[in-house]
Amino acid sequence: MAQKKQNNKKNILFRYLVICLAFIFFSLAVVFKLFNTTVVDAKAWNERAHRELSRIDTIRPERGNILSDNGNILACNLKVYDIKIDLRHNKVKGLGSIPWEKVDSLADSLDVYYPRISNLREHPDTFTKYSWRTRLRRELEKDPDKRPRALRLARNKTLEDFEHIKKFPFLKDFKGKGFRNPVYREERNIRMYPYGRMAYRSIGRVNENAATRQIHGYSGLEKDLDSLLYGKPGLSKKVALTNGITNWVASPAKRGFDIMTTIDIDLQDMLEEELHNICTESSAEWGTAILMEVATGEIKAISNIERLEDGTYGEALNRAVLPFEPGSVMKPISLMIAFEDGLVKSVHDQVSCAPFQKTSDPHGGGMKTMKQVIEQSSNPGIARVIFRGYEKDPSKFYDRLAGLGFFEPIRSGIAGECTPRIRKLLPKDSRGNNITMTARHLDLARQAYGYNTELPPLFTLSVYNAIANGGKYVRPHLMKGLRDENGVDSIIPIQYIRDRICSEETARKVRECIAEVVWGEHGTARAVRDDRVKVVGKTGTAYPVEKGSYNTAKRRYAFAGFFPYENPKYSCIALVLGPAGTSANRTSGQVVKNMAVKMYSRGKLNNSSTYLTENSGSNPVVVGSEKCDHNILANAVGAKSMKHYRVAKNHPENTIPDVKGYDAPSAVKLLEERGVNVRIKGTGYVVAQSIPAGTKTAPNQTITLHLKI
Repeated sequence: MAQKKQNNKKNILFRYLVICLAFIFFSLAVVFKLFNTTVVDAKAWNERAHRELSRIDTIRPERGNILSDNGNILACNLKVYDIKIDLRHNKVKGLGSIPWEKVDSLADSLDVYYPRISNLREHPDTFTKYSWRTRLRRELEKDPDKRPRALRLARNKTLEDFEHIKKFPFLKDFKGKGFRNPVYREERNIRMYPYGRMAYRSIGRVNENAATRQIHGYSGLEKDLDSLLYGKPGLSKKVALTNGITNWVASPAKRGFDIMTTIDIDLQDMLEEELHNICTESSAEWGTAILMEVATGEIKAISNIERLEDGTYGEALNRAVLPFEPGSVMKPISLMIAFEDGLVKSVHDQVSCAPFQKTSDPHGGGMKTMKQVIEQSSNPGIARVIFRGYEKDPSKFYDRLAGLGFFEPIRSGIAGECTPRIRKLLPKDSRGNNITMTARHLDLARQAYGYNTELPPLFTLSVYNAIANGGKYVRPHLMKGLRDENGVDSIIPIQYIRDRICSEETARKVRECIAEVVWGEHGTARAVRDDRVKVVGKTGTAYPVEKGSYNTAKRRYAFAGFFPYENPKYSCIALVLGPAGTSANRTSGQVVKNMAVKMYSRGKLNNSSTYLTENSGSNPVVVGSEKCDHNILANAVGAKSMKHYRVAKNHPENTIPDVKGYDAPSAVKLLEERGVNVRIKGTGYVVAQSIPAGTKTAPNQTITLHLKI
């Protein structure tokens, strides 16, 4: 027994010795490593620490908002989240056998709330939904080390969506917060446009630089005012604290300015609707229109649409700032120069309108007054007036236009803005050959009545606006003011291209001549008349140049003018490219007329609102559903016109119903029940829908309904 105790004691002492030796060796290793790090490798570690602590990171600033004239948001930043799951996380790996029933329940929930969509761009009418059950099973059946670390469950969602998804079957089993939970979110900012594609080309869009991850504008105001909207980046550096290294903000980022634009949302919606209606009725290829405030030059609305492959119309290239041959809308500008230069003194002065060379008057030759020249759009008449001052040296006509600021950028704030293109008529051509006086006369004549020239619609409108403004040549602009991050506003004062483009007397004479185009007995725009608001303006037509020559099967129809005539408040221009056979009187002129009438009916021309539409005449219109007994109301208000809404009926499920003729609430209710987002333009009952009836419905689909009384 004593021997056994002696052996146990030896064993215990031996174990203590082994443990002590292990601690000694470990201590020696620690001391060696400490010595090696702090003495031998000290220089390398100090350099590494210096690099880390001297690293400076850029703090991206918050981009400013773009606002309408009354403060409504046209473009803003929105914080969104991509919701993901780490399928290599221990909590997913450690489940042992996968609970497939819960996984399938998760897939069903995701299919309902966050379905997967494919082939949307290639096949817009066919939406192929890939089941989440297939995707989840495929990923979870892989080897745990080959599963994705970031399987995205939803994109661009809110915190509410994140909390919602975490409560789905299978995912709600993961308890824990932050990095310990395999379900996580990645935060980022996106640019949002609450009014969709309204004024799309004018407001513009942004994109993100893949290398720097900086967001900058690439079109419209987003591009032209990017330096103001982007803000000033901040700087942060690493700082060593007792519990580690953290970021220290050396200079904070400065938020970009909010840009207050001149856009009036109501007028913008009205202009888009009117341009869309006229383009649809005339089978036009494209149309552009601008509405501007006379006194200030503020662009209140601007619209650009073109026919898409499916036959519908959508926002397109901003042709409002691209140069086109103006046609006869150039004649009042030439007449303005003639009055200013004393080539004619009075609106009653006469000129011969007899044909010469290739220039003729469709209304016949003979002597005509300045009023009649503009009223009947006489080509030889306006040409002979310009000949009085520039026949001997046609190049001086170019110099005269240059003196008015014709070839200077307007700097309106619209991206892609071009300047006018007018050829200077030199005595010799590019090869040094003399140009005959006859040829130069013909070129000068064509420039006088709107050919051999190219003017952007915005530029043409700026001159008409000056004529309406008594000769004061204000600069058209989209930016009204700035607002910094502290909410301090800076209003931009009215700017002028020139203090005056002509005298007040000249402007009055030209206005008097332009009025005859609409209100004269032989005016070329008599269909633009309306007794409620006196619209005046000039029509113009031109053939488009395609493949180097004029395409006579098409025409570009223009109307530029202002209203009300007695005290102009707004100027407006519209261009429509459509098939030959119609007229500017019936196309672009109607856009301007309808805008004036609608603005008058809503009390926007310093008048009392009547809310009577163009087609209602002087009698109110009662509109009601078929179920309503509206005879009592109609008799009470003296209505002679009646409009009946259709009542919603049953339609095949999973298809877009035909809602034409429905009242807005019924149409919206029916479409939203099918999961379709609805955008409404106009007032009254539905007359057109952007997606044809019978089209198969799809998630996140948006339909535009056009309403009219």
